Amino acid sequence: MKITFLGTGTSTGIPEVGCTCNVCMSKDARDNRLRTSALVETGGKNILLDCGPDFRSQMLSNPVSGLDAVIISHEHYDHTGGLDDLRPFCNGKALDIYAESNVANAIITRMPYAFRANNYPGLPNLALHHIHDEPFRAAGITVTPVRVMHACKKIIGCRIGRMAYLTDVKTIPPEEFHKLNGLDVLIISALKKKEHPSHESLEEALVNISLIRPKDAYLIHMSHRMGLHADVEKELPPHVHMAYDGLQLHIPETNQY
Repeated sequence: MKITFLGTGTSTGIPEVGCTCNVCMSKDARDNRLRTSALVETGGKNILLDCGPDFRSQMLSNPVSGLDAVIISHEHYDHTGGLDDLRPFCNGKALDIYAESNVANAIITRMPYAFRANNYPGLPNLALHHIHDEPFRAAGITVTPVRVMHACKKIIGCRIGRMAYLTDVKTIPPEEFHKLNGLDVLIISALKKKEHPSHESLEEALVNISLIRPKDAYLIHMSHRMGLHADVEKELPPHVHMAYDGLQLHIPETNQY
């Protein structure tokens, strides 16, 4: 399995428009963060995790031959704003989009033109599949949804093989932790060092990492208030890392855990 971090920034991205802080002005490419998304390549399939407004730029920098499925964690714009740009990946057939029913309904409301009976040629051809708390198969790959709380909002992360991807986390319900046993890689959000009402702080993310005990953990969905990549990386435990745009990870290929 190969994971490519397409974007690792929060909803405003880094640099943030109009900001002149040391992170936004940094010359270190690792501090330049598009909105959070990742590509999972496993079993000969390409699965996109979230599709934010930077999707087109992300694909130009990380070209792939095709997409087999897209999993959407929740309906916020920084995770769905690029869905219209999926058009080149439909290739005359519908591209499978997996989302909870409320998220699917939000997508239809925002993009009604893509779901009419007689679509104009060239529009995105998206097949929405409703997912719940039970494992499902996306492009033949087993995916286990992991319920997380984004403040008081229920959203989903996912586990594929020995990798789990949890974005926009504030808390993880205790009953969900068993789904995260035996991970080689945990990818989890950490917005900044100070507490936030709907996102984990760095400290809160580190607590969850210590409870889950993956071999390695990578932080995503970071704002400019987290600090410079080079500085924060030195403060982290040896098995915890700040992810950055374009980083690729290779994980042993398995769907068993």
